[in-house]
Amino acid sequence: MENNITVTIANSAGEINLEAPNDMGLNLMEFLKANDYEQIEGTCFGIALCATCHVRVLESFPLLKKQIDEEILLLETLPVIFENSRLSCQIELNKNLTKIKILIPN
Repeated sequence: MENNITVTIANSAGEINLEAPNDMGLNLMEFLKANDYEQIEGTCFGIALCATCHVRVLESFPLLKKQIDEEILLLETLPVIFENSRLSCQIELNKNLTKIKILIPN
């Protein structure tokens, strides 16, 4: 559908595909929490203060916007980060994004 984004969540059991709306002003953290992904805490409610919504972006189309400095600094507070680490609260689900594949770190 034209108003959906394919969100693929990879895990040890394989992959799960979900369809996210691109016209509701949601970010990826809000979408994951609404779909009962308890690993995504979002204790700061998505204002990029806690890093409890950490995900690894395996691919996206188109490529995501570059991280802002605050996101990079928060990620650096985590015990383990990766080159593709992002805060899911900083990933907007809008009409410019058609698909994204993520891994939620344990």
